[in-house]
Amino acid sequence: MTTDVVNGLTLRRSAEGDLPVVVQVSGEAALFSRPELKVERVSYPVMTPSAAVGVLESIFWKPEMRYQVVAIEVLKPVKQFSLRRNETSDVAPLAEAIKGVRRVDTTAHRDQRNAVCLRDVAYRIHAHIELAAHADKPVAAYRDQLRRRVRKGACFQQPYLGTREFSAAFGWPDDTRRAEVNEEIGIMLHSIHRDGTSAQPRMEWFAARVVDGVLYVPERGIELALPMEGQVA
Repeated sequence: MTTDVVNGLTLRRSAEGDLPVVVQVSGEAALFSRPELKVERVSYPVMTPSAAVGVLESIFWKPEMRYQVVAIEVLKPVKQFSLRRNETSDVAPLAEAIKGVRRVDTTAHRDQRNAVCLRDVAYRIHAHIELAAHADKPVAAYRDQLRRRVRKGACFQQPYLGTREFSAAFGWPDDTRRAEVNEEIGIMLHSIHRDGTSAQPRMEWFAARVVDGVLYVPERGIELALPMEGQVA
């Protein structure tokens, strides 16, 4: 694996020898929930790689490609706030929702939950584009399409920062300096794999730490399963 130092960042090159693409995102608030906390929503102090992939896929995605996040720069100090939200425990299956055969009674199935969120956030996402075996174009073509869409502000759907109520603005990266953030985060979600062979998705994790405002993401995480409800560790 070849690496280069760019603007103080140590970035690994792709298999083709290319540096990652870069997209800058920001928002008034964010909630990158820790999956191990079932009742209350508590955010990681920084954006997770899976959330970064979600933002990139909202801007540009094709079935023959996927994103691999290399690094996330934190551009603003970590600020938190608490929020009480109404959530519903009754969700209609997609087929029934499309047909309109069942209504969701949000009043009868409403739960109030506290959430610890992030306020006034901004990040620079560095990611490689990896192609599937059935891709019919070179990877450079997909990188160029992503860059054109970022410059134009085009997206397939509105990107969001962890939860849909916190929308994200995105654009071409500027020279905003990284925030002085140094924190041992602990175990962080690396990626989620849904292969369709089982009801439960496969999850990969890694030991995350932010050093001088940069969260470096390893190429692979360690696959671990969350305990099922009622299961005693």
